[in-house]
Amino acid sequence: MILKSKYAFLAGLMGSAIAVAAQSPMSASAPPPPVPPMAKAAAAPMATPAPDMQAVLTAQAALGGKPIETLTPAEARLQPSPADGVVQVLRAKGMPTTPDGAVTTTDRVYGRDPMQKARVYKPAAGGSNLPVIVYYHGGGWVIADLATYDATPRLLAQQLNAVVVSVEYRHAPEAKFPAQHEDAAAAYRWTLANAKAWGGDPTRVALAGESAGGNLAVATAIFARDHAMAMPRHILAVYPIANSSMTLPSRSENAMAKPLNTPMLSWFGYYYAKAKSDQQDPRINLVNANLRGLPPTTIVNAQIDPLRSDGETLATAMRIAGVAVEQRTFAGTTHEFFGMGKVVAGAKEAEGYAVERLRPALAIR
Repeated sequence: MILKSKYAFLAGLMGSAIAVAAQSPMSASAPPPPVPPMAKAAAAPMATPAPDMQAVLTAQAALGGKPIETLTPAEARLQPSPADGVVQVLRAKGMPTTPDGAVTTTDRVYGRDPMQKARVYKPAAGGSNLPVIVYYHGGGWVIADLATYDATPRLLAQQLNAVVVSVEYRHAPEAKFPAQHEDAAAAYRWTLANAKAWGGDPTRVALAGESAGGNLAVATAIFARDHAMAMPRHILAVYPIANSSMTLPSRSENAMAKPLNTPMLSWFGYYYAKAKSDQQDPRINLVNANLRGLPPTTIVNAQIDPLRSDGETLATAMRIAGVAVEQRTFAGTTHEFFGMGKVVAGAKEAEGYAVERLRPALAIR
């Protein structure tokens, strides 16, 4: 009871800080909001990362990054990422840090804005009528890009012998919500129209994404349903943003986790939303969306992640809506672990799980 009260108290302090901060101007140089008081309080009990997961976190920290929640978006976009930590671990182990050539990439444009582009991954061996996966990267709709999130689309293209379209979208605060969701839907429509030209089969399509991109994958499936577009056969949502409540258990348990902490969630919200009410929009707060009629869904979560409860509550909401959904939380892992299978055992297990869930959905033998 005392621990629960402490969590509620910290969440309340955080909510107050967000209310005072309001929302940011539409500038990448806009100063950050005040860091919520809970960031300065003693951390709530938190699980310990597995040694191989900790090795990546340590390697990233050694690159000298600053806390994202204290920076402007322009500054945050220059900080070392978990993917950079993986590169350091690979080098330390004497392992290759460059792609092995089993997959080729081509950058294409799906809109007029410079950010409206996509990277198309294809098996180097070629082929026709290949399954297609539309993938959305993470970064809270504010930071990161196609290069930061290269590992997952490359993995899916290779292991599923698929065409993977990794979508870039306009970033906040230069373009605020719902720009990112509009771009995600536009890229999905564009992929369906062009998949054949890339050797893909537009009747065998899945949606996938990580973090903010996991949210976009689900929201885009909802958009497709509501606009009479071809529905994807499956959704893979990896630690998706899905629940706007700041009192979820994982928000407190993992308040000071690495590489994503709870104050960073407020930081992202400050920059991507035009008004605080945007965070209750069903495109962001997916647990309150109409989820009926969505395709089978796989939700992957990390144990040590403030977004863990998002995935758990989204799975519950989907089951209530009649969606066939599986959700798994992988012990000893943190946010951004997916795609780290070369150096993190939990990531390799999660990747294998996701691939095996996608395989029958896309009619892959």
